[in-house]
Amino acid sequence: MPTSDLFTKPPQQPVRKPGQLSKDQVTQYFEEGFLLVQDFFKKEELEPVLKCIEHLVDELAEKLHKAGKIKEKYENASVFERLTFIDNEFPGAAILIHKYGEMTKEFSDLWTNERLLNVVEQFIGPEIAGHPVWNLRAKIPKSEQATVPWHQDNAYMSFEAGEVLVPTAWIPFLDTNMENGCMEVARYGHKSGVLAKHTCCAGPTWYVDLDVKEMQTTLGVDMENDVVLCEVPFGGVLFINNLVPHRSLKNYSKNIRWTMDLRWQVPDKPNGFYGLKENILLRTGKDPNHVIDWEAFAVDRNKLQENYVNEKTNIDKKEYVEDPEFDTTISGPWMDRWEIVNHNKHTDSFKKSST
Repeated sequence: MPTSDLFTKPPQQPVRKPGQLSKDQVTQYFEEGFLLVQDFFKKEELEPVLKCIEHLVDELAEKLHKAGKIKEKYENASVFERLTFIDNEFPGAAILIHKYGEMTKEFSDLWTNERLLNVVEQFIGPEIAGHPVWNLRAKIPKSEQATVPWHQDNAYMSFEAGEVLVPTAWIPFLDTNMENGCMEVARYGHKSGVLAKHTCCAGPTWYVDLDVKEMQTTLGVDMENDVVLCEVPFGGVLFINNLVPHRSLKNYSKNIRWTMDLRWQVPDKPNGFYGLKENILLRTGKDPNHVIDWEAFAVDRNKLQENYVNEKTNIDKKEYVEDPEFDTTISGPWMDRWEIVNHNKHTDSFKKSST
């Protein structure tokens, strides 16, 4: 078995801190590559994030309406329906929410939740940095854009961070199930320590794709016995290893499946984000009174990705995007790492320079 950070449990303290997992749960995370905790967050810890999401959708509706992109603002619709109506009028509105890059206080409070960081400490130790890649996801009903294929998270990162453990917490803001597009994980698929070959990009999306045959032959995944459906309830959390294959299913329900994915790692190792943005130190055993420098972290990583593409292609997106403020394409460095076998509007915005 590989001996990288991906498989090395840090020393566990004899007395568990608030929220910390049992010994068996920590073992499962390292052995199987994931852990589903059914009842972790209190309702009052998640409700502020939902209120923030409501505000973000309201802001987007105002902007689109003012610009003449939509005729209605759908103010009476719930947070689990409103963006769907908006996206029906302006296809790609959900992508604009996905591209939102401000770490609001509500988001940062969740990211630094004491009990959540106590769990992360069990995975990587007392020195904890926040990874620059985090996402708010709006999986609107029956949308191919929001359906994520099989992949390993490391496929989006540069090679030098390949052996760094980056635990992800996948947090839903409603009960998730097969109908509304919950996650599936291919347990044990991380144990070889290998990043399998991916291709770009799946269907009409910006997502890389991991072929099932590649999962079987390179990663040793038994597709009949290793694939686990992870139905995470509101208040639950799914912890994922950055090498374990996983995907999210299509949403066939009437409601939007709102989720966040947050990541952490040890501070002094590469984060694999192509040198575009540094980690942010969230907790250190060296200073229990550490003050988090949110201002230094405030740069929107989506804009940094866009600048990377502009420099790589010698093309400024603003030159060919009709309305940059409402640009519904996403591209980034991962498109330069994997073979582009399927072209769409996202890959078209990553036109490689011939010079």
